[in-house]
Amino acid sequence: MQVEAGPSPPEVASLIGQSQPMQDLRGEVHEAARVDSKVLLQGETGSGKGLVARMVHEVSSRSRGPFVHVDCARLSPTLIESELFGHEKHSFTGAGGLRRRRFETAGSGTIFLDQIGDLDAPLQSKLLRVLEDRLFERVGGSQSLPMTARVIAATCHDLADLVSRGRFRPDLYFRLNVIGISVPPLRERLEDLPALTRAAVERLSETLGL
Repeated sequence: MQVEAGPSPPEVASLIGQSQPMQDLRGEVHEAARVDSKVLLQGETGSGKGLVARMVHEVSSRSRGPFVHVDCARLSPTLIESELFGHEKHSFTGAGGLRRRRFETAGSGTIFLDQIGDLDAPLQSKLLRVLEDRLFERVGGSQSLPMTARVIAATCHDLADLVSRGRFRPDLYFRLNVIGISVPPLRERLEDLPALTRAAVERLSETLGL
């Protein structure tokens, strides 16, 4: 689990490049940060959706809270519910004690649900209920807990297409896509390559002490 708060490293504080797509993207990020609504980031793998999510968090009113990154594609389908909502003692085999997880840890900060398009149908239903009611329950628990974090979701899939093919809930898509941001791939902003190269060299030089 990645939980972060406080000052960000320089590469997180801004998006590198002065191409028109990057200028437009920075404008969308700041507009999204001004409104405390859910954000859906869509773009190809490697386009920088995670960086955009961090920037929305850092320039928003929630920046003093944690930034919790959840990679939905990497978590086991049998464990992801417990990882998101936590579990009570003895709620399943191996659950030796109460465990608070991602939604609780995020608190009043931001929870970033990466690869949201990879969630299976049962968890899509549970996530929809959390977004609608702003409440959740730990696995094995009966007490409803408040969900106070801002939700930012991201996917490399075309969610509208997944909805049309019956692979993603239309009501969940509607709930997530309050503010939609498309993150452009590098091939659409090749003029940013020199700046990206300089930034990479500077980071490597700092790491190596050169």
